[in-house]
Amino acid sequence: MKVKHLKKLTGTLALIAAFSGNSQAAECGEVSITEMDWDSARVVTAVSKFLMEQGYGCTVTIVPSASTPALASLAETGKPDILTEVWTNGAPAYNGLVESGKIEPLTEVLSDGGVEAWWVPTYLVDKHPELATLEGVLANPELVGGRFHNCPVGWTCQIINTNIAKASFADSGMEDFIHGSGETLAASIGAAFENEEPWFGYYWAPTSILGKYPMTMVDIGPHDAATHECNSTEECATPKAAAYPKSIVTTVVSDTFAAGNPEVTDMMRNLAFTNDQMGELLAWKEDNKASADEAAVQFLTEYKDVWPDWLGDDAKGKLSALIE
Repeated sequence: MKVKHLKKLTGTLALIAAFSGNSQAAECGEVSITEMDWDSARVVTAVSKFLMEQGYGCTVTIVPSASTPALASLAETGKPDILTEVWTNGAPAYNGLVESGKIEPLTEVLSDGGVEAWWVPTYLVDKHPELATLEGVLANPELVGGRFHNCPVGWTCQIINTNIAKASFADSGMEDFIHGSGETLAASIGAAFENEEPWFGYYWAPTSILGKYPMTMVDIGPHDAATHECNSTEECATPKAAAYPKSIVTTVVSDTFAAGNPEVTDMMRNLAFTNDQMGELLAWKEDNKASADEAAVQFLTEYKDVWPDWLGDDAKGKLSALIE
């Protein structure tokens, strides 16, 4: 479906919301929800907002934020009501707030978790299955171009990757190539796929890049918490190869919101995306230069076998009639 058609549909749905909002508001009331400052979170928020407004009669206010400040605000003020796409590995206050009862985790909104890993294009693994392991890659560096594509300086992943490279690349001839920006790292993947050329490096999911380009995760060994902690510091004296941990990415609500809004809370407890779903959606968004709202419409129209199961019966009836 082309963006111009989606814009028309988005405008239609917005018009429906504008006309029906006042009469439905009493059903749910006012709800505030974060919009974290990255693409997947913007899409999650847009989908959540539409379902709450059209299915449950909520009046939804979007609060731009990021995980750490959003958690701090909720702890101090009880607002926003809903925080979605909280990457808990990067939010030191998270566990304490859960233990204190100030927030209630509802679900892993990215059901596969946030994934950080080393990858090679699947077309290379199809020809050379040994490239699915670090041992196989280092034994055949010419098959991946003799270069590891690392994160830019200043990113934590660059420190981790460089430590793993120090522990693994000796005598292999593999170059640890540090990119100048996230854009050049992404561009290197796109350039390799244009002509099915060698590529080997770091990336994360869900992203439009991994949604667009089929990649195979390289087995660099099991995750070990102590090793990963050491690898995360420039001063690591004993770097070793070890997989990144799965990042737990959650939706949480305030305790007062959960108590006062059980139906909406149940819906948000069910709302979750696989990395394949989100990656495909982000790739579509990028290719079509679409907004988060347009991406939400794309999801709602293309995944009718998914989102109705998130809803209560009344909300499901309203939305099924609205989205044909």
